[in-house]
Amino acid sequence: MRPIRAACLGTATLVTLLTCTPVAAAATDTGSAPAGDKGRTITVLAEVQQLTRFPVLPETPGSPKQGDQVVVRSLLFDEEHNQIGETHGSCVTTRGGADEAEQCLVTYILPGGQITTQGVYFNYLDQGPFDSAITGGTGKYEKARGSVHSVTVSTPPTTPTVVRRFTIHLA
Repeated sequence: MRPIRAACLGTATLVTLLTCTPVAAAATDTGSAPAGDKGRTITVLAEVQQLTRFPVLPETPGSPKQGDQVVVRSLLFDEEHNQIGETHGSCVTTRGGADEAEQCLVTYILPGGQITTQGVYFNYLDQGPFDSAITGGTGKYEKARGSVHSVTVSTPPTTPTVVRRFTIHLA
């Protein structure tokens, strides 16, 4: 098992993702109410720090195959590019080939608690956008529900790593 550069991997595996390299990043909280309140939105930029693919058939090169797994860790930044948290996630390829699909589970570690998400990401050659369901949380995000919308902001060679904007909608 060997790490593979993010630039060579499918976008879906770079989700949840949640990753950043020192690049201008944005994090805003459009609500002043507690995190559990309906209608709150949190926006952060994320830079992938580590991404490792575990192919089900390591001796067979090419596009991801059903059963391949990816483990990813990203740093989360606010609008002043202060690190405010990180993400940890894993994805399993459920459909291989050019129209790849991956089932991903991601945990966002934020000040005051964690938010967990789950979703399917399609077509690794297409850099998103992707949506995930919020499945729960801890601390001030306990009983969290809603969704996370992910948009790719930049990719290599523009930046050293994949940068995504995550908009967390708490319902």
